[in-house]
Amino acid sequence: MIRDNQKVFNGLQVVVDGIITAATYGLAYFIKFYIMEPDPQMGVLPARDYFMMLLAIVPLYLVLYYKCNVYGPKRTTRHRHEIFGIIQANVIGIIAFILFLYLVMKEIDVSRGMLVLFFCLNVFVMSCSRVVLRKSLQTIRSKGYNLRHILLVGYSRSAEEYIDRILENPQWGYVVCGILDDQVPHGAMYKGVKVLGSIGNLNYILPENKMDEIAITLPLSCYDRLEEIVHVCEKAGVHTKFIPDYNNLIPTHPYTEDLMGLPVINIRNVPLTNTLNANVKRTVDIVGSLVGIVVTSPIMLLIAAMIKITSPGPVIFKQERIGLHNKPFYMYKFRTMEVQSPKEERKAWTIKDDPRVTPFGRFLRRLSLDELPQLFNIIKGDMSLVGPRPERPLFVEKFKEEIPRYMVKHQVRPGLTGWAQVCGYRGDTSIRKRIDYDLYYIENWTLGFDFKIMFMTFFTGFVNKNAY
Repeated sequence: MIRDNQKVFNGLQVVVDGIITAATYGLAYFIKFYIMEPDPQMGVLPARDYFMMLLAIVPLYLVLYYKCNVYGPKRTTRHRHEIFGIIQANVIGIIAFILFLYLVMKEIDVSRGMLVLFFCLNVFVMSCSRVVLRKSLQTIRSKGYNLRHILLVGYSRSAEEYIDRILENPQWGYVVCGILDDQVPHGAMYKGVKVLGSIGNLNYILPENKMDEIAITLPLSCYDRLEEIVHVCEKAGVHTKFIPDYNNLIPTHPYTEDLMGLPVINIRNVPLTNTLNANVKRTVDIVGSLVGIVVTSPIMLLIAAMIKITSPGPVIFKQERIGLHNKPFYMYKFRTMEVQSPKEERKAWTIKDDPRVTPFGRFLRRLSLDELPQLFNIIKGDMSLVGPRPERPLFVEKFKEEIPRYMVKHQVRPGLTGWAQVCGYRGDTSIRKRIDYDLYYIENWTLGFDFKIMFMTFFTGFVNKNAY
């Protein structure tokens, strides 16, 4: 039976990481001054002074690895997150070391080329060591060693989802031994995991000392027993997890606040409610839309002329939409339909082969060129370059009653393009799916994510089979 050896394992990792850091530093020195062309500074600063710096470098890097979460548990931590932590620690470390040398110590004779070599070698070797470690642990677990045996307390949706993920990821080395529940009969089974008895059996199972972890997966209706179960598990000294059964209420990344010692869970994390994030995004919007207007102005003038020639009526069509904080605004588009009365216009959205769309309008819609005037909406602050697409008031009223969490999309500015659109959900497609993608964008916003969506728009967002 495997016990919680994470501290011992991390201690060994710290020792190995210290050795790797020192070794890559020495290798960088050797490559720079013995393999590459001799550096004139080699004679200025003796080897002894270079290697004395390791007394500061090794502890600094080990602290940075800890702060960048490199020493977290390997079972469920994604490999790319660990590699990112290594890169982050090395970037901070080399910058801090250089600033200390040149600004504090006034030591200008240290070879910059040697430090760059050290950075590259250390990131590479440290990352390779983690790959080897993970592969070794997976091999050991595949042979039945280094497994963690888990007992679930409570049968619920969260219990089923937890079992699903463990079965899908055998490399984690988790084994679910069974479930205890008072409402599901003994012997019931989910994907090979059996209900072993009632929750009261914890008092007999825990003293046997055969479980590495207890995962509390109670259904919402049984949360009044949570304190009792935690007390029993902690009294036995077993590692205990709590997996809440409210995924349909709280998203993947809620965040907590410490209110003078009282933890407060915020139901939804919206990064764009942060003032700095909002201002950065707004700056990108203004610059991007101005550049877009300048670049596309010849195209927009040509489109305007063609609309006038091919169909009587105004060039620009404006329509009321619902935007940030549920406030209405008028969204601009190139007119692609025959002129209609307001009553006809409100009756429905466009469908395939809609007779109201003009031939030239169909061409504009197919390439999404009718959306270009929305660059001026962005300048005004009604819209953003990237965000959920806005809907008309009548559809907002309809969808907010039919689709849970629909109104969350109005916590950010609507966009010219969005995550749902580049993933194919536009036009006559599932609104529910579209909202799922919009919520993912809202909860996981980063500036890099915006740039990714804008890049994808050029390949998947402009031309789309669902754009009528």
